[in-house]
Amino acid sequence: MKFIAVVDIAGLQYKVYEGQFIYVPKLNYNLGEKIFLKKIYLLHNNNTIIVGSPIIKNFNINVQILEHLKGKKIIVFKKKRRKGYKTKHGHRQCFTKIKIISLNKN
Repeated sequence: MKFIAVVDIAGLQYKVYEGQFIYVPKLNYNLGEKIFLKKIYLLHNNNTIIVGSPIIKNFNINVQILEHLKGKKIIVFKKKRRKGYKTKHGHRQCFTKIKIISLNKN
């Protein structure tokens, strides 16, 4: 039973399906912990489509936290010509790798 859903994770919307691995902004959970996503906006399951207004009640998605990691380094360089002003800074975004396990009905 595969499903496709649009969910809210840390203020961002993601299209997810069963068995998918995705990278989301860092979540404050321990490794291996299982959590439930309750903000589901759209659900496609067994050839039926359910649209929430604004969210779908009585459903949640089971998710497992796999890893916390950092992304690639991004260089931020600012310069104003003929003024002698330049700055260079680096930034690495923190991410959490999660696995979508199953869809549950309450």
